[in-house]
Amino acid sequence: MSFKDLYGNSQHRKNVAHFASIASLASVDGEVNDAEKVVLDRFARKLDITETEYKEVMKNPGAYPIDPPTSLDRRLERMYDLFKIIFADHDIDDDERVLIKKYAIGLGYSNESADKVITRSIVIFGGKLDFEDYAMLVRK
Repeated sequence: MSFKDLYGNSQHRKNVAHFASIASLASVDGEVNDAEKVVLDRFARKLDITETEYKEVMKNPGAYPIDPPTSLDRRLERMYDLFKIIFADHDIDDDERVLIKKYAIGLGYSNESADKVITRSIVIFGGKLDFEDYAMLVRK
């Protein structure tokens, strides 16, 4: 049975693929820790992932294809979700950086755009905003 047959609803298929991307990032540095598990559980509820799907994804999160959204806002939202799981443990390691870059490109960002989004996201999620960035974000 194919992936498409298992998950007939197109939006649900996209949600499962996105959840698998998040799970893959959570497990890239080895075992999923407690903080990452909390975030994964939250995303599972948000994305309407069943318990069966959750278990299946966690067995092999890399087996699910990236299903890139067509709108820039949706791509950015997917990146935001991925950074939330990466920073669940308040840090980003080298393996996570490599993987998030692959996902950014898989979501449709060019190599250069992916680097910019990732660099800026690390600054934001890492809590290392300078005043100008802080002021710009607060004023928006």
